[in-house]
Amino acid sequence: MRLCEGEVGKTYQVQSMKMAMQTERRLEALGLTPGGHIVVMNKKPRGAMIVKFRGSRFAIGRSMTEKIIVKEASAT
Repeated sequence: MRLCEGEVGKTYQVQSMKMAMQTERRLEALGLTPGGHIVVMNKKPRGAMIVKFRGSRFAIGRSMTEKIIVKEASAT
């Protein structure tokens, strides 16, 4: 599923990112890497999301969240 389809309060595991190489590298530099976990903190009406990964909160636009492929993290 795409990150933009995620629900507030749930944790997801990043499977892949399908965006421009420069954008993908920037997100990786911030700590968002395949296999990492991301928590959806809030969803804005126009599609932007507030997410948390590696202990920091970020606002990501809808065009980016549509290109991040995730799966729901298993509760262990």
